[in-house]
Amino acid sequence: MTVRAKTPFGGAGAGLPPDARPRFTAAQIRRRVTLMAGRIAKDHPGGVVLVGVLNGGAFLLADLARLIPVPVLVDFLRLRSYGGERSPGGSQEITKDIETDVTGLDVVVVEDIVDTGRSLRYLRRHFAAKNAGSLSFCALIDKRERREVEVTIEYPGFRLQKGFIVGYGMDIAGALRHLPHIYVLPEP
Repeated sequence: MTVRAKTPFGGAGAGLPPDARPRFTAAQIRRRVTLMAGRIAKDHPGGVVLVGVLNGGAFLLADLARLIPVPVLVDFLRLRSYGGERSPGGSQEITKDIETDVTGLDVVVVEDIVDTGRSLRYLRRHFAAKNAGSLSFCALIDKRERREVEVTIEYPGFRLQKGFIVGYGMDIAGALRHLPHIYVLPEP
């Protein structure tokens, strides 16, 4: 794998291996997101609040919001839960909360990937305290390799048993989120 310590922009960066092939292509992702948007609209015909988990969830949320044909409110939160580049941390903390009053409203939390499940458990308690009318989760990738907490993802995109992935919101050291495809990187 090609990894650089810094990008020309001064931050951490990485590059794909020259022989990298997408695990999920942009066309596959687009088809799956369209199906997810249809299910969300069917389940919430009166409208829905989409809450994107920054930074990775912003990519999926933007595509979903444009495809859902019912009223949509959009908000974001940032949840710190990963300690390093590839390993989950032991605790969660909200560093940016939503600004929308979700009391009595249907909320769908939009994540790029669900790994251990601890973040979703934490967010379930968080939104219960905010008196959301209903709460469901949407994740492009439901990855089971390190699942520690059993959680329900009402709107899953793709299931993946294992592997470190980048692209379409998922990153390594903040880089490669912008890629239109999702790649599995080799373990170091």
